[in-house]
Amino acid sequence: MADAAALVSDRLDQLLDELDPATADPVELRGRQYDLGLAWVHFPEGWGGLGVPPSHQRQVDQRLHGAGARPPVSREFFGLTLAAPTVVTFGDDALKTRLLRRMFTGEDAWCQLFSEPGAGSDLAGLSTRAVRDGDEWVVSGQKVWNTLAHVADRGMLVTRTDPEAPKHKGLTYFALDMHAPGVEVRPLRQITGEAEFNEVYMTDVRVPDADRIGDVGEGWRVAMTTLMNERTTIGGGSGPPARGSGAIAEALRIWSEEGPDRGPVSRDTLMRSWVDAEVLRLTNARASQNRKAGNPGPEGSIAKLMFAEVNMRIYELCVDLLGADALDGYDYEMRRAEQLGLVGPPGSARKMFLRSRANSIEGGTSEIQRNILGERVLGLPGDVRVDKDVPWSQVPRS
Repeated sequence: MADAAALVSDRLDQLLDELDPATADPVELRGRQYDLGLAWVHFPEGWGGLGVPPSHQRQVDQRLHGAGARPPVSREFFGLTLAAPTVVTFGDDALKTRLLRRMFTGEDAWCQLFSEPGAGSDLAGLSTRAVRDGDEWVVSGQKVWNTLAHVADRGMLVTRTDPEAPKHKGLTYFALDMHAPGVEVRPLRQITGEAEFNEVYMTDVRVPDADRIGDVGEGWRVAMTTLMNERTTIGGGSGPPARGSGAIAEALRIWSEEGPDRGPVSRDTLMRSWVDAEVLRLTNARASQNRKAGNPGPEGSIAKLMFAEVNMRIYELCVDLLGADALDGYDYEMRRAEQLGLVGPPGSARKMFLRSRANSIEGGTSEIQRNILGERVLGLPGDVRVDKDVPWSQVPRS
């Protein structure tokens, strides 16, 4: 792909001639990056991309980072990795024009509004209603486990628009204005003491039909694009981390600097954990290189499942290595977190041991990932589903 590499290089030259990433306003810099097709290089031209393979994004990121550009912050994560591929795949031209550039510049932060108290792993059973009223939809319902919704400007919202259709068929997807009248965000305090997650209540919220993503009744198909990108990103598929980084780096630091004396059993556990972390990192590197298009397939479930398993084991090892010291040094103070909590900085093992419990739930439970792998990757028979063709209104619910 010499031509693609040359095109990306030429656009980078133009960007760096116009602006100095180390001193330019980040919104201005990233706006120009978007206009030159360097936001998501695999997206179509005119929508932040150049229509070249996604592997060339690393060329962009490395050069801009080397020139002093700041990396994205946590509040931008959901827009850059989940909303963007969903909008570019299913949004009409007017919607892409309104949403994508602001998403990339960080002017609009996004959150995900999927799960409900009665529809978690069975997402298609959701009950948040959207009723058409002319050029608007009136939305009422409750969502839960909405990460960073308290700092979001937009939400990826899946609603039920046809209760008489089977549960997978009657859904519609919207880009919700989180500042609209009738939207209320309430904190959910976690075991760490923080409130990274939220509940979102919608009471007669008016959503313009112009903010609909995809066709009416196609919300399940649209949501699958979001979820596949989520699983790949949580697993590390947005780009492999450096060798020995992340949770295993904290375990190695504790081994060298903190805690009581250890024996050969602890050493063996540490080495096995390091191998697991490295295998996961290399698996993600291979998957990243093999991706031919912007939207991943079910293989993202492999990385997501293993990330949850490995991350929890490593942080459990960390507190084991700390011994009794693991019981001290964390205050459990109520905080409104503005950072994602998948991994933590050095010294955060006490918190991350608690936070990592969520890894097997968020982004699709480990049980759901195993079902996906069994059915879609291995071709095993699916679970018996007695409500697949039954209208949602007739499906028993607790």
